[in-house]
Parts: sequence; structure tokens; C-alpha cells
Amino acid sequence: MIRPLRSSGSSHLQTAAILIGVIAVLYLARVILVPLAFAITLTFILAPAVAGLQKLRIGRVPAVLLVMVLTVAVAGGISFVILNQLIQVVNGLPSYRENIDNKIQALRTPTKGAFERAAQSVKEIGKEIATTQEPMAPQTTKERAGRPNAQSQPAGPLPVRIVEEPATALEYALDLTKPFLAPLGVLGIVLVFSVFLLIEEADLRNRLFRLAGLDRLNVVTQALDDATQRVSRYLMLQFLVNAGFGVLCGTGLYLIGVPYAALWGTVAALLRIVPYVGSVVAGLLPLLLSLAVFDRWMPPLLVFLLFGTLELVTGNLIEPWLYGVHTGISSLALLLTTVFWTALWGPAGLILATPLTVCVVVLGRHVPHLSFLHILLGDQPVLAAEAQIYQRLLAMDDHEALDVADRYLAQNSLVQLYDSVIIPALTMAEQDRHKGALDPDREEFLFLSLREMLVEFSERTMKPVPELSTEPPQAASSGRVLCLPANDEADEIAAVMLAQLLEQSGCVTVAFPVCSSLQDIIALAEPVGNDVLCISAVPPFAFTYAKTLSRQLRVRFPRTTIVVGVWGFTGETERALQRFEPGRPDRLVTTFADAIQFLAVADPVANADTAARPQLVT
Repeated sequence: MIRPLRSSGSSHLQTAAILIGVIAVLYLARVILVPLAFAITLTFILAPAVAGLQKLRIGRVPAVLLVMVLTVAVAGGISFVILNQLIQVVNGLPSYRENIDNKIQALRTPTKGAFERAAQSVKEIGKEIATTQEPMAPQTTKERAGRPNAQSQPAGPLPVRIVEEPATALEYALDLTKPFLAPLGVLGIVLVFSVFLLIEEADLRNRLFRLAGLDRLNVVTQALDDATQRVSRYLMLQFLVNAGFGVLCGTGLYLIGVPYAALWGTVAALLRIVPYVGSVVAGLLPLLLSLAVFDRWMPPLLVFLLFGTLELVTGNLIEPWLYGVHTGISSLALLLTTVFWTALWGPAGLILATPLTVCVVVLGRHVPHLSFLHILLGDQPVLAAEAQIYQRLLAMDDHEALDVADRYLAQNSLVQLYDSVIIPALTMAEQDRHKGALDPDREEFLFLSLREMLVEFSERTMKPVPELSTEPPQAASSGRVLCLPANDEADEIAAVMLAQLLEQSGCVTVAFPVCSSLQDIIALAEPVGNDVLCISAVPPFAFTYAKTLSRQLRVRFPRTTIVVGVWGFTGETERALQRFEPGRPDRLVTTFADAIQFLAVADPVANADTAARPQLVT
């Protein structure tokens, strides 16, 4: 047992060391990796257009160059129009100087209401503080007479100013363009990378396959296809969401009366590419313009409400729903990874956070050693419904456990709930109980809560089960079905579930409590006529007690049909049935659906008489 622990621990340490090394490389090589990441994202956007041109019998290289030239031309044209419009807005601001001065004066000195009283109180307090300060002692006549030339002497050393020579036209131009040189350089690198990635796409893909190994072609192919589809869907959804946001903003600003409404809508759509920060900047520009243009406060307030409402609805409802469904990332993980990539790569990481996180989630999905990334960042539930119910019952939160069952029951039948959720939860409880890991208080609360759930479920109508026949039951008149627990309380709860389902199917059923001996069972109700005895057992020790009780019942009631239900058993039923020799039952079932099929739809007594040997239902 020591060796597996050591190997597992060393594997975890190796994975952690690899992750730390990858993060260090991402940070140290960000000067190269950031343009490369932008180029890969641009490749995702332009690849469909290149493929479309190739279908028109245009070569790969001419298609790439044509698409790239058109992209640069469109982007440059849009930038020129926006810049020209912004210059017009700035040039028109002096005509609104009076409105700007009035609003600044109103903010500085409120003229009426509570603001006026508060401002006046602040002024009075300031005057009182000023008057309480001790004045400086005046100089005496002797002191002034002893320094007749005091006024002519300077109080301290004269300040020295360094006067630079006037800048030449070339230096002025360099100073003006210097802030734009770095972004333009990055843009040039991105365009060059994008051209080569588009041209050499097939060769780079084949090299990646060869690097991963020929024995992993299937996994790498699935990972690449998955990442490509998710990133492409995200980029398309982001374009649609931002375009809709810009249209709504432009329309709202036009109705409010803000000048250049189409410009601000376009700017809002473009700036929303930058998460969280872009929408704030996009709303700040028309808000400041509305403060300058209008002499009233209502239009700026409407602009603020417009952008605030749209951003709240888009950022908190639309985007989490769309991005979570189509990219497979949870909302909280998206927020945390945005902070991580921003801290690692700065503003570039803020823009590329979602595509990079999508690639990380896909990597965790297809690489077993990195599966924890998919668990931490993915949006898929990591706990099945049965595990959620059992965990909430262990935490003594029966309300949330019932909510989980209700959500499952809203889309599935009661039979499926019992077979797929409640029985596995009971099995986990039984495993912990037999290992001694379940304390008495939690055990009592868990079984009591499950009984209360069954009482509530019994009042609901069972949905039709596709695998069951819709014909009216024919075995109801044959006799009763006596549901007997094999050993403990979990078996008793399973027997109650079976009795509920059979009653809803039209059978006459009786669910017995746990009895200490066969004599106690006979004392409660002895089978007569065509009654059927159904033994209910829940793993992990289901066969031991079910076999003992089945053998006793077969000896005591040799002509009575006996059915054994080992709920949730997934092994080989042929070998399982051999455990009951001698005195094997007439039927072995492993799910409630099979039990209903045999006991309610068919005639179990006739089937048992005509069967040459016990049949198996799996």
C-alpha cells in the first residue's frame, strides 16, 4: 500500500511543478506570447473567410493575403471614421462652455435645498476653525527698527530654472508619435504571425500531431476540434452580444437626444471587447458629453441609467448564460481566470482571458493528469444527484437534498429517481455505515429524512416510464405483493419504495418492517393463495442476508413465488443467482423498473409455474 501512495504523491508533485513552470514561462515570455495569442485569436476569426475563398479555386497564399488586406482596410476605415467623429466632438465642446460652467458651479455651490444648508454649515465650521487658531505674535518696534533693510533682503535663495531649447519639428513629431509606436509594433507582429499561421495551418497542425505522438492522434484531434469549436462559438457570441449592446446604446442615446449617437453605439460595441473596463469607458464618454450639451440634469441621468441597465442585464444574465452554455466555463471560474490572466499579462490578458480559459478547460478535459482543471473551471456538475443528496443529508440539510430530488424528478419519472438516485445514495450510506464512518446521529437523521421524502413522493403521480408497458396491469387480482426487507433499515426503505411504485401500478402491496426472525414475519402476515414474496436488499451486503431469508422462505412456503431484488447490482446476474443455491428464488431483479415489469404487468405466479428455471432480469 505504500508504493501506490508514493507514486500518487510524486505524480501530484510532478503535475504541480509542471504547472508552476508553465506559469513562469507564460510570464517571462509574455513579450512573445501575447502577440502570438492575439494572432491565434485573429486566425480563428479569419480562417472561415480563407476557407471560403479556397472553395472558389483561389490558392492558399493569395486567399490569406486578400483576406488580410481586406481586414486591415476595414479596420483602418472604421478607425478613421471614429477618429474623425471624435475630433468633431472635441471641436464642438467650446460651444457648450456655458453649460459646463453652470454645472461645475452648481456642483461646487448648491443653491437650494439640503445641499445649500450642508454647504453653508461646512463654510461656517471652516470659519470657526480659522478663528480659533492662535495669531502670530507681532514684531515690536525695536525689532523693526533694528532691521531697516529687512524688506529689501530676500527671504531665501533664489530658485533656479532650467530653460530648455525649443524643440525642433522632428523632435515634436517623435514626442507625439512615441506613445503609439509600441502598440503599432505589437499590431505589426500580430499581423505577421497571423499571416504565417493562416498559410502554414496544415503544416503546424501536423507538427503538433507528431510532437504529441502517433499513438495519441485521436485524443489530440478531439482536443483541437473541441477547442476550435468552443473558441469560435465564443468569438461569434461575443460579436453578436457586443453588436446588440452597441445598437441598443445608440438607439437609446438617439432617443435621449445625445449628439453622435451612432458614434457612441459603435464605440460601445468595440470597447466591450475589453471585459468589465470597456463598458465603463464606453458609458463615460457620452455621459460627459451629455453633461456639456444639456442644461438640465435629466438627460445625463438617463444616459447613466441606460448604460447601467444594459451592462447589468448583459453582464450578469445574457453573457453568463450564453458563454457558460457554449464554452463550458462556469461564471465564477471566468471571473477568477480573468483576474489571473490580467495579473499575468496585463490589459492583453484581460482581453484574451476567455479564449485562453477555454483552451485550459479543453486541456483538462482531454488530459487525465490535468482533469482537475476541467473540474475546477468547467460548468458541468461534478457531483451526481445521488452524491449531492447523500452529502446534503450528511450535512443535515434535508431541504436542499429534497430540492436536488425535485429537480431530478422534474425531468424524470419516480421510478428513475428511485433507481438512479435514491438507491445509489442508500448504497453509499450503507458502505459508510458498515465501515463505521457514519455516526449514530447522522445515520438517524439520514434514514428519517429519506422516509419523509418517500412520504412526500407517495403523494405524487408517477410519470409514465418508457420502458414499461402501458397496458393495464393484470396481476393485481392474482394476489398481494409482500415486500420484505432483508436485514436492516436501508432494506426496509427500499421495500417501501417498491411498495409505493407497485401501488401506483395497481398492485395490492404490503411493506413489512425489519423483523428479527422468520417467525415474526409469519406472525405479521402469512402469504396465502397467489401472494408473492419480494425480498428487498441494498448493497454492499445484500446477497448474504437476502440468500438466508430466501432459503428460509422457500423451505417454509415452497409453493409461493419468491422474488429477490438486489437493488443497484451491476455484476453478472448468472453468477449472482448461483449464490442462492439451494433454494434459489423464482426471480432476481436489480431495478425497480424490472420489478414492476414482472410483478405489475405480467402474472408472476403463472410465469413462475411455467418457467423451467428461474429467470434473470437485468
